[in-house]
Amino acid sequence: MRPHNFNAGPSVLPLPVLEEVQRSLLDTNGSGHCIMEWSHRSPEYDAVRFDAEQRLRRLLGLPSGDPWKVLFLQGGASLQFAMIPMNLATRDRQGHYLVTGVWAKKALEEAERLGAGRAAYHGKTSGFTRIPEAHEWRADASAAYLHVTTNNTIYGTQWPALPDSASIPLVADMSSDILSRSLPHDRCALLYAGAQKNLGPAGLTVVVLRQDLLARKVEGLPAILDYRAHVEADGILNTHPTFAVYLMGRVLKWMEDEGGLSVIAKRNQEKAAMLYAEIDRTGFYRGTADPASRSIMNVCFRLASEDLEKRFLEHAEALRLVGLKGHRSAGGIRASLYNALPSASVEALVAFMRDFERGCG
Repeated sequence: MRPHNFNAGPSVLPLPVLEEVQRSLLDTNGSGHCIMEWSHRSPEYDAVRFDAEQRLRRLLGLPSGDPWKVLFLQGGASLQFAMIPMNLATRDRQGHYLVTGVWAKKALEEAERLGAGRAAYHGKTSGFTRIPEAHEWRADASAAYLHVTTNNTIYGTQWPALPDSASIPLVADMSSDILSRSLPHDRCALLYAGAQKNLGPAGLTVVVLRQDLLARKVEGLPAILDYRAHVEADGILNTHPTFAVYLMGRVLKWMEDEGGLSVIAKRNQEKAAMLYAEIDRTGFYRGTADPASRSIMNVCFRLASEDLEKRFLEHAEALRLVGLKGHRSAGGIRASLYNALPSASVEALVAFMRDFERGCG
């Protein structure tokens, strides 16, 4: 039996996809060899990346072609922390950031290094335990963009809806909750995500941007950091992570075959509700995020002591419930419930939690 995989990322992938990819390793799509051996400029790979892009567009609810461009890049979300201000901001028109967790803070810090960003909200004083209400943050109408991190893996908080950025271009880091729920993705001028949570393996970053953002030509920017250069090269400025793109395409097909985003979203809500109900049942476990800000992707909770948490993790590991240790900066327990995690894994975790509580009573 495979372990119940609650890792925060890289994380669980759909078993049917892994089995399909396993079968295709020696002969991908009837080519007679593996996609990892193909040229990234071959017609065979063009078909793979086009298929992945079209599936992504359908699931995001974005039409084919203009005004959105889809790029398959590398460097993770961390590279986008630099590319976004480099391409979109100036010293006179900075990016404004809604800082609701560690990764949002890192994005702001990268913009600040370039003299191109400031906080429109900073949740450090509240311990990043909640998402701000609309009246708690303010971005100037002259801002180059408003940046939001839609889900915060370390603290288990999630924006219940996209913030209203009015006329300011909205930039969204969706690395840890992309395609987990229905959102008006067309409200984003740019969205990006590392693939290693809901889309596929580590090493691939998806960037979807509105073409009008390319109107500003940035002088002296290295081509590899220039969105315009990537678009002008039809998305193939340098060698793609071809296997990662192929695997993402298979994950997106699995999502469509499962019934699409509405089915996936309902399943995710049910998994999260099941686990939060157990956390709230007796007080033995304590959720760390404000209930109104709770994430459906990353459920974070504590026990009465660190010693008890250590015992919890040891017993869980023995039962093949893996990846439950909280982030090193926050401690506690964290269960990541990404799209590919079966409901049976959450049921197994809840059953263990009840047994552990009884054993400590």
